[in-house]
Amino acid sequence: MKTLSTEQPIQSKRSIRSLSLRIMGSMAVILPLSVALAQPIEPVNLLSMGDFAILAGSLISNIPTSSITGDIGLSPATGGNITGFGPNEVTGTIYTTDASGPAGSVAAASMLTTAQGDLTIAYNDASSRTPVPAGTFLNPGAGNIGGLTLIAGLYKFTAGLSIIGSDVTLTGSETDVWIFQIASSLNVGNGIHVILDGGAQAANIFWQVDASATLGTTCVFKGTILADQAISVGTGSSVEGRLLASIAAVTIASSTITVPELVITSVDHEILPNDFNLSQNFPNPFNPSTTISYQLPANGHVSLAITDMMGREVTVLVNDIQTAGSHQIVWDAQNFPSGTYIYRLEAGSQVSVKRMLFLK
Repeated sequence: MKTLSTEQPIQSKRSIRSLSLRIMGSMAVILPLSVALAQPIEPVNLLSMGDFAILAGSLISNIPTSSITGDIGLSPATGGNITGFGPNEVTGTIYTTDASGPAGSVAAASMLTTAQGDLTIAYNDASSRTPVPAGTFLNPGAGNIGGLTLIAGLYKFTAGLSIIGSDVTLTGSETDVWIFQIASSLNVGNGIHVILDGGAQAANIFWQVDASATLGTTCVFKGTILADQAISVGTGSSVEGRLLASIAAVTIASSTITVPELVITSVDHEILPNDFNLSQNFPNPFNPSTTISYQLPANGHVSLAITDMMGREVTVLVNDIQTAGSHQIVWDAQNFPSGTYIYRLEAGSQVSVKRMLFLK
């Protein structure tokens, strides 16, 4: 197995196309696998894609009957390229760029453009994480991790990644994060399971794929796939995660796709805030009101402002001293025009920004 600790990060085709976008990198500390400790890394911020089970660029096709829990979106291809879905297969919203989508779909071209832009940001975030993995985090299993047990951390594969022959186990706590940087394709064999152990959660697993991802039949897969090209899921497979393909198609067949929930247990059943966090507004898109929730780790001055896409402030929802804990506020936008808005939370030196879509 190669241990080229001086190797430079591979530039994906998507990164080359998207140099104008801000890459949201995050430093990580690599520890030897032999000491059985995880690399402390942050999850990939999916921005507006959090509610999507499937997002594709050219085609979304289904062989019935599948079960999708989460939203579906296709852009820039038109809604007529979403095929094979019956009326009861999607628990969520099907978003299209025009009115040619399946019955009940919602035309939201601007929102989908934003989502695809956020996919670029998230993909580049995952692909550019540093330090460059070395030792046991570089090409484990010589590119086939079937039969391995992997602790949390940042893993790099300088070619393709396969999970064949045996299941793979990801072991760690409920807050641990796995990011897999894959320089070519991801291939999961028929009947293979991604097994989570020790409290590990699918919401904290990210597979960044520089080409295409193929899941065989009757697989049980965990985590979000961020693919530059296509994603194919074989008959009877289930995914607790998201299928996010930038350029090409997502194809499924009698599959179960479920957006994962992040569940954090607390001491003595209390909610004890220890993080600064801004949640995605709900509902999103919305008309005319939406709820914004956030969490503060300490008492202090808080500002929550909304701007348009040109950066012009349209309203300030919060500008006051608030206590540590969970907060939420409703924005009624009935007097504002439809479009994409930015909401920005500031508390002390901490800042978080998200997008939301108002559709009248």
